Amino acid sequence: MFSHMVLGTNDPQKAKTFYDATLGALGAEPGTMWENGAITYFHAGYLFMVRPPLDGKVATHANGGTLGFIASSAEQVDAWHAAGLANGGTTCENPPGYRDQPTGRVYLAYLRDPTNNKIVAVYRPDTMNVIGEKS
Repeated sequence: MFSHMVLGTNDPQKAKTFYDATLGALGAEPGTMWENGAITYFHAGYLFMVRPPLDGKVATHANGGTLGFIASSAEQVDAWHAAGLANGGTTCENPPGYRDQPTGRVYLAYLRDPTNNKIVAVYRPDTMNVIGEKS
C-alpha cells in the first residue's frame, strides 16, 4: 500500500543518531545522510526517510499521527524502546507491554523522536507480519 514514509526533522544529525539506534534494534542498517540533510533507510524492501521540510519551515509533529515499525518479538520492541531513550527520544503513552486491540493482541512501545514525532514498534504474535514471516 505504501511506497515510503517520511518524517520531518530540525536536526538531521540528532535524527540520524536516534533512527540508526532504534531502527538498528529492528535489524536495519544505519541510514545514509544526503547533502540536503535527508536520511534514508532501506529495510526488508521498504524505504523510510527523515528530512528537513522541503519548504524550509520548521518541522513539527503531526497531532494525532503515529508511524509504526514492525518488530519480530517483544524483546525486539523493548530493545527498540531502550535504544530510543538512550539516543534522544522520550517515552509516551503507556509503558511497553501487551495490549488487546480490535485487531488482536499486540506488544508495543511508543516513543517521541527528537523532533517530537510519535512512533511505535509493534509485535503481533498471532499474525503474519508484513515481510511474510510468522511472528
